[in-house]
Amino acid sequence: MDYEDKAKAVADCLMGYMRDDSGWKVCKKSNDVLVSWRPSTEFHGNVYKGEGIINGCPDKVWECLKPVPNGLRVKWDNNVKRFELLEQITKDISICRTVTPSAAMGMIAPRDFVDVILVKKYEDGTISSNATNVSHPSCPPHSGYVRGFNHPCGCICVPISGEPNKTKVFSFFQTDLGGLLPRSVVDSFFPSSMAEFYSNLTKSAKSLKDF
Repeated sequence: MDYEDKAKAVADCLMGYMRDDSGWKVCKKSNDVLVSWRPSTEFHGNVYKGEGIINGCPDKVWECLKPVPNGLRVKWDNNVKRFELLEQITKDISICRTVTPSAAMGMIAPRDFVDVILVKKYEDGTISSNATNVSHPSCPPHSGYVRGFNHPCGCICVPISGEPNKTKVFSFFQTDLGGLLPRSVVDSFFPSSMAEFYSNLTKSAKSLKDF
């Protein structure tokens, strides 16, 4: 499998999602975050888009988001219980396993996901993480976890012109949770989970010392 090509394709895909406003339907809205969805072209479910402004420069917000073992993400993101590096492909591309806890009052059992992840930085200061499911010989399905599959997903931190201490954060999730979950459980889980994601990210960025 060409992990590098697959990872770079995800980065192009997410930038396309960010720039294409067509077809998105709002499913959750607050002062802090807007969550929208549209049918996925990658699998039989939906792709969800979150967007919100976080107080903190892009580097500071990225410090909270970056996909590394023992990083801040596992401390504030309630949907990330453990994050393991399986293989470092290049400086910016890795294969990782993410373990998630049970959710939706126990209706969603613990899951694990194996993804190729590309960290990409753009000339305008935008920073993104870009992930999609892959198989890896060191990580077959584990007993006690339902193996889920992420389709192109990730986060994009975009600088805001004239506001150096604020960052526009886009997040994209399109996940096949696996197992025999009712569609209604999945459809209600993602919007509320993404709103909580932004709330907790805001608190995490606020708790960091100034960069």
